[in-house]
Amino acid sequence: MEKTKEILCIRRHLLDKKTYMVNSLKSKIIFMLRAYLEGKGFIELFPVIASPITDPLSSPSEAVFFDVYGHRFQLTKSMIFHKQLSMLTFEKIYIFSPNFRIEPSEKATTSRHLLEFVQLDLEIREASREEVIDFIEEMLIYLFERIQQEEEISFFGRKLPRLKRPFPRITYSEAVKKYGDDFENRLSEKASQPVWVIDFPYQVREFYYREDPRTGTMVDFDLLYPEGFGEAISGGEREWRPERLKRMLMKKGIDLDFYDIYLSLIEEGIPPSAGFGIGIERLTRFLSGVKDIKFTRLFPKLPGRFGI
Repeated sequence: MEKTKEILCIRRHLLDKKTYMVNSLKSKIIFMLRAYLEGKGFIELFPVIASPITDPLSSPSEAVFFDVYGHRFQLTKSMIFHKQLSMLTFEKIYIFSPNFRIEPSEKATTSRHLLEFVQLDLEIREASREEVIDFIEEMLIYLFERIQQEEEISFFGRKLPRLKRPFPRITYSEAVKKYGDDFENRLSEKASQPVWVIDFPYQVREFYYREDPRTGTMVDFDLLYPEGFGEAISGGEREWRPERLKRMLMKKGIDLDFYDIYLSLIEEGIPPSAGFGIGIERLTRFLSGVKDIKFTRLFPKLPGRFGI
């Protein structure tokens, strides 16, 4: 009986006009972003689906491991390590990268978490955080101005905010002091423009960000959508010096052997870089105004739920 109910839910989702319109909008978003990046001289790379190295993430997410010729591989959670290493070959790259993260089942109620999603991953050799922030603001203004004219936006009656540079920003410590530990949701709900949160402490971030020795915080950022739509983008400057990477791994209590392949490659030398990742489904959710992220995928996989 339960299985029949699940099958009916899948059919109903596929036949829903909202599903059609949101995914049509998503297709246009990808087209516009790709055109913008190509015009800026970026090279598109194909994504890596499985690898012995992938993002450890700063929040709980169960890994999917499997054996490949005696080596332990896992489905990629992001392209961060491959982006860094690609700077040996190219100056500016982007990837529409499928990610698979087994999130805790309680996140099904957030309406913004998927197990399977696509992230636009971007990296620029020898870029600073400020340069990447400037680039993101320009890219989003370009996208918002053009997407506003599309029929899907009219279908949802969506009135997008008129973006103005520079976007407001706040440090992590200021955000926690003003809004508490749940600052992301509270700040997003109050905002009428996208908001930058910068200077996260190493305890809540991944080990590969560059640490500012003056402040002890990471040279990083998150961008929050306004209107309560939550996190949009994460990124920052990467650490490229092997000794500092090892020191940060030990500081966070992570076994160096787990990243021996990555560290061995870094020890041969890579250039500094900065970049970011933006979830395409969350971007589509914000631009369309739909509350439930399931409509951004034809075959959504939600935490704790059955999907095909």
